Amino acid sequence: MPTNSSAFAEAKIPEQKSHGGVIFPAVLTPAAAAAALTAAVKEQRPWLDSLLLKHGAILFRGFDAIATASDFNDVVEAFGYEELPYVGGAAPRTNVVGRVFTANESPPDQKIPFHHEMAQVPKYPTKLFFFCETEPISGGETPIVPSHVVYERMKEKHPEFVDKLEKHGVIYTRVLGEEDDPSSPIGRGWKSTFLTADKAVAEERAAKLNMKVEWAEDGAKTIMGPIPAIKEDETRQQRKTWFNSMVAAYTGWEDKRNDPKKAVTFGNGDPLPDHIIYDCLSILEEESVAIPWRKGDVLLIDNLAVLHARKPFTPPRRILASLCK
Repeated sequence: MPTNSSAFAEAKIPEQKSHGGVIFPAVLTPAAAAAALTAAVKEQRPWLDSLLLKHGAILFRGFDAIATASDFNDVVEAFGYEELPYVGGAAPRTNVVGRVFTANESPPDQKIPFHHEMAQVPKYPTKLFFFCETEPISGGETPIVPSHVVYERMKEKHPEFVDKLEKHGVIYTRVLGEEDDPSSPIGRGWKSTFLTADKAVAEERAAKLNMKVEWAEDGAKTIMGPIPAIKEDETRQQRKTWFNSMVAAYTGWEDKRNDPKKAVTFGNGDPLPDHIIYDCLSILEEESVAIPWRKGDVLLIDNLAVLHARKPFTPPRRILASLCK
């Protein structure tokens, strides 16, 4: 993999996989001890964009100058992608600095199932950055998997199910409290979901997402859809991707307010077949790559092409994130 840059060197790690002859993910390390990631990104933006297009994800490892949230924010800014406001997402998050937020703050003993970021709303990020500020004692990987591989395997194994998905799409239903609930992986309250404490403004912002809101005494129910569960990735020869949060919703949207099996249905209201959802979960896990985090790691993911998850972990662990249009 020629880099045309004195700043980057290709690295091989045991966790990488090959899909159709393409290594996943790409891993870049400093070519020289003095290489600065922020400067190198500014110098090599077009080449890095082409690398992301080919591989779907890039792990930057070993750049010692990337130690703080502010350093990470500088790296994100260097790429020049436009920021995406976090409106409509389910995860509890806290702004740290600039464009940097905490990753999902749900309890460490809970796993977060595979999903495309914000696939349950029409306005989702195209790029995701993750940064390891504090590596976990154990566990806590962020597994990633190429979405087109999942689609191809599901289409081969469950063609009628996939055809029905493509015809009807899916509907996501979530019950939100008024305030954030940090004990839940989907505990973002309606005020922070819509970035307002005004119900009328919340309804306006929901309407812009084509989302319905039903108010209750202690919160709200949001209904999104029908929206597509399969997309064509036009940047990659129009191959189809498994662009949804179906498995995440069906297996993980559970707390004192939500029953995960009611969280997602076919777009015509029919329930999803339990055995096929869990079969899809097995495929996701089989095809995924889970690289243990090291302090200073920066992971760039093309959200149009790659699903991600989170494994349970032993604290401390602090992973920061940034979402881009």
